[in-house]
Amino acid sequence: MGLKLFNTITRSKVDFEPIEDGKVGMYVCGVTVYDRCHIGHARAYVAFDTIQKYLRYSGFQVRYVRNFTDVDDKIISRANERGISVNELTDTFIEAFNQDMAELGISPADVEPRVTGHIPEIIETVKTIIDRGHAYVSGGDVYYDIQSYPGYLGLSGRRLDDMQAGASDRVDSTDAKRHPMDFALWKAAKPGEPAWDSPWGPGRPGWHIECSTMSAKYLGDVFDIHGGGADLVFPHHENERAQSWAVSGKDFVRYWMHNGFVQVDKEKMSKSLGNFFTIRDVIARFHPESLRYFLMTTHYRSPINFTDSAIDEAENRVEYLYEGVLAARKWLSAHPADAVAADLAAYRERFVQIMDDDFNTAAALGLLAEEARGLNEALATKGKSPEKSARIATLLAAIMDQGGVLGLCVRDPEETLARIQAGKLARSGLDREAIIALVDERNRARADKDFARADDARNRLLQMGVSVMDTPEGTRWKLN
Repeated sequence: MGLKLFNTITRSKVDFEPIEDGKVGMYVCGVTVYDRCHIGHARAYVAFDTIQKYLRYSGFQVRYVRNFTDVDDKIISRANERGISVNELTDTFIEAFNQDMAELGISPADVEPRVTGHIPEIIETVKTIIDRGHAYVSGGDVYYDIQSYPGYLGLSGRRLDDMQAGASDRVDSTDAKRHPMDFALWKAAKPGEPAWDSPWGPGRPGWHIECSTMSAKYLGDVFDIHGGGADLVFPHHENERAQSWAVSGKDFVRYWMHNGFVQVDKEKMSKSLGNFFTIRDVIARFHPESLRYFLMTTHYRSPINFTDSAIDEAENRVEYLYEGVLAARKWLSAHPADAVAADLAAYRERFVQIMDDDFNTAAALGLLAEEARGLNEALATKGKSPEKSARIATLLAAIMDQGGVLGLCVRDPEETLARIQAGKLARSGLDREAIIALVDERNRARADKDFARADDARNRLLQMGVSVMDTPEGTRWKLN
């Protein structure tokens, strides 16, 4: 059947046919580095990380480019508020970004360009757009002439007549512009702001031109996939498309992909509503793989509703996966066996069919859960037959194979389970020593054959949300 994906510009699911067989060029808009990343950023970068991982899994050679915007009005304002340089601010938040992405299991992009490292190329791009009659100089500013591009708004599907200037906080209106929707390619310097020399005087790039320039440098005039959040369709991606067409005369992207928004308790996430969460906020309370799992429970194009109960459920599922993986590895270390090739191939085929349908991670998680249930059922089967070990080996291999794409089950199981339990204990407010004292009391009662007292201790633990398991290695307990 082959890979199908939803192309924003055609508003339909289409067959994926890369420009060059076996190779994919992919550009995803990165962060503007003036603050810590929030869970909306996590949604986008988990989605596109999973997409690039699956493309590689499918045999494609991928060149993945994701930029950093490190000069911008918000960056300058925040640096001034803190009394530090723009570079100091942006270096701090690029480091924080990398830490957050690593916690979420998001791989670095192949190329991670910074805007300030590409000023000469940006100036050349702007000069070309002016020379070809699609931009004009007004004072020290350079504006794109949207009326010179017949395809403008073809990506977003908006109507120019229906639009008002100020539709975005990045669209400004001024008498210096020929049309209120013309947008800045180059901004004249203001006192105290970072600036670079240009043919139009000192200044800095506009927001959109950076991505047109850097994508062309690293992926060519036309490339396969351009991704980002749905909020970037207009104006950012619409304006990128106009700029790149003005340079090359070509539609520079084959497939446009956009992820849906994150809501919190069914409301738009907003600092003013007090429902704004950074990635750091969430992973201080929950295991980072739980956040990744949660973000894949809904198709990447759809909105997703963040609630404590939803991420709690995601963490329980991650814990269940790791418990199965750990138990299977212990079993196979004592009873080695190889996976059954035909059965493993069948699991892989099902996974591929699911992911080939526009990267349907929600359905892929369903398959992973089915395999985890099968694994635990196999482990619970009595006896030590070769068939049992082969079944365990097959299901473990399937989980690890698919987990590598989804970014799940890729960590040390014992460390992961311990971290999940530590997080649950912290959220519960329970006293660890009180739990251990009750477990010890139950064990003493069992040794004394005082089963009524042992049952009472177990029931008190259950009321606290604590399960007790008697194993050959001794009594274990965990928070449910």
